Amino acid sequence: MCGIAGIIDFEGRPIDVRRLEEACQSLAHRGPDDRGIWQSQSNGWSVGLAHTRLAVIDPAPEAHQPMITPDGRWAIAYNGELYNYRALRDEIGSERRTASDTEVVLQACRAWGPKALERFDGMWAMAVVDAESRTGHLSRDPFGIKPLYHTFVDRKLVFASELRTLVGLLDQPLDIDPAAVACYLQLGYVPHPLTIYRQVRKLPPGHVLAFDARGPAEPHRYHFLKPPPTPAPDYAAACEQLRALIQDAVLRQCVADVPLGAFLSGGLDSSVVVACMARRQGSPIRTFSIGYADHARYDETHYARLVARHLGTEHHEFRLSFADILAAVEPMLDHLGEPFADSSLLPTSLVSRYTRQHVTVALSGDGGDELFGGYWRYLGHHYLNRYRRLPDAIRRPIEWLLQILPEARSTRRLDRLRQLRKLLRGDLPDPMDRHLAWARFLEADVAAELLGQDRAREATRIVGEAYREAVTSWYADNVPELEPLQRILLADLGVGLPDDMLCKVDTASMYHSLEVRVPLLSTDVVDFVTGLPLEYKIAGTTGKRILRDAFRDWLPETVIERTKMGFEVPVGEFFRNELRELFADAVTPDALAAFGINPQPALQAFDDHLHRRRDRTEHLWALLVLCWWRRKTRA
Repeated sequence: MCGIAGIIDFEGRPIDVRRLEEACQSLAHRGPDDRGIWQSQSNGWSVGLAHTRLAVIDPAPEAHQPMITPDGRWAIAYNGELYNYRALRDEIGSERRTASDTEVVLQACRAWGPKALERFDGMWAMAVVDAESRTGHLSRDPFGIKPLYHTFVDRKLVFASELRTLVGLLDQPLDIDPAAVACYLQLGYVPHPLTIYRQVRKLPPGHVLAFDARGPAEPHRYHFLKPPPTPAPDYAAACEQLRALIQDAVLRQCVADVPLGAFLSGGLDSSVVVACMARRQGSPIRTFSIGYADHARYDETHYARLVARHLGTEHHEFRLSFADILAAVEPMLDHLGEPFADSSLLPTSLVSRYTRQHVTVALSGDGGDELFGGYWRYLGHHYLNRYRRLPDAIRRPIEWLLQILPEARSTRRLDRLRQLRKLLRGDLPDPMDRHLAWARFLEADVAAELLGQDRAREATRIVGEAYREAVTSWYADNVPELEPLQRILLADLGVGLPDDMLCKVDTASMYHSLEVRVPLLSTDVVDFVTGLPLEYKIAGTTGKRILRDAFRDWLPETVIERTKMGFEVPVGEFFRNELRELFADAVTPDALAAFGINPQPALQAFDDHLHRRRDRTEHLWALLVLCWWRRKTRA
């Protein structure tokens, strides 16, 4: 993986090379092995590209970036891996100077233009420039594994892998977007194409932004899902086909000229990926997991050890203390270019740091929950329907008990009660609205107190539209008839996955110069799984049904049948102890008011949490991240 940045000036003004050098320094963690700058200027048009390289395929100096064609006409700044580059290289047949996938990507874009993107199997964010015709494009991979930010100001298209790098390339200050802040407080992240700044956008997954001498066009989607097959394959045949597709995807992604391993949490998704690697590797693969020495409630390393023994991996396990987590808080908050409130970023960063001591590339099981229905929210619709059928005489005492029992996450039982409260509070008629109510950080009444009724309602509208539009945008032609839960899975695949899960993994891993690959998000796997009937994926109270059955013979039954366990940290308890002063110092009335947040209910929530009247963990963490970001960036 790498870091990219650039400026395209449509007035032809000289590019300030010092800005590009600063961009390279800002992105050094994404590419510690090499860096480069390329500039070109002609009448009424100038361009500057910056690149920092993490050398994975063909680490030789000849694969330096930005990469330029021998005639000096074409240039590319590329952050990614193309897994089918050998097949495309043979098809293009051009003379080659390197063994890198970057050269193949450049040759493919030169030969086929943006249409080349439809033929790529990989993950990327890139900029391609034709200096002679003064054209080119920015693009991002189909599912948003790699990030790309862009803005068009003062007749300049400016872009970068990280938001803070982009800000450093600009001459003018940026305005915080109140709508983005409100959406962030609802979801814990800013959904694309929004960013925390009004003038900056995230390039959506599967989109390309073309430009010519006149300026940039609007981004448009180049990648679409295949429509579901008719008729659907029978279940047994689907299991066989799924296993073959995942195994092939894993094999393709094991190509590297540097040490390679895999994350192994002991959950189903990562275990499936490791099982596929183990069956194809001649020597034991290296697997990595972390657990908590202080609290078994948050530890699942025994499952990882079970899988490692079963598959014969060279397993590495790192035991975290809560002190390790706390020590990571301030550095990670300092690193964020945009507020991001998924606290599992902390352990993800630590397992990445530990893994990078042994390998440069790690495969992971990310994407499995969104594809196969692994989150409790998907099963919540089934549980809610069952609950609704209970007589009022039973429901009333249950709801009374939920009112008086303490809110906490300290034990599994209390955490289940918390989820049940959320389930019932989100009991809305429309399934998508219900799903978003369960996914949101702030309940509707709390959001209204913090933001005001109108602003909270507008954020709910924006988030709802983003999720609904994600469903329809997946298909080039008519959207197939889909069950409500199928639509929810596609919405999460289009919004929650790139903006939360994949953003978290990219941020945490690249902070430590570790490349993470996600074979479950290979395009052929995603096309196949999204085309399957819902009951193949979710059956009653069982999620990931077909993934479990497809790999039942390859993994221990304990792992196949275990329930999902999140990658959590006890942030709620930290707020009552170790993080109490940090929160009080950062989350001040002035800091909150700068974002248009009503300080009184925010600080009351902190007091309620301290005295265990209500659990406000996610609420408080989101506020801490937001206010810390403002102080760090002086926004």
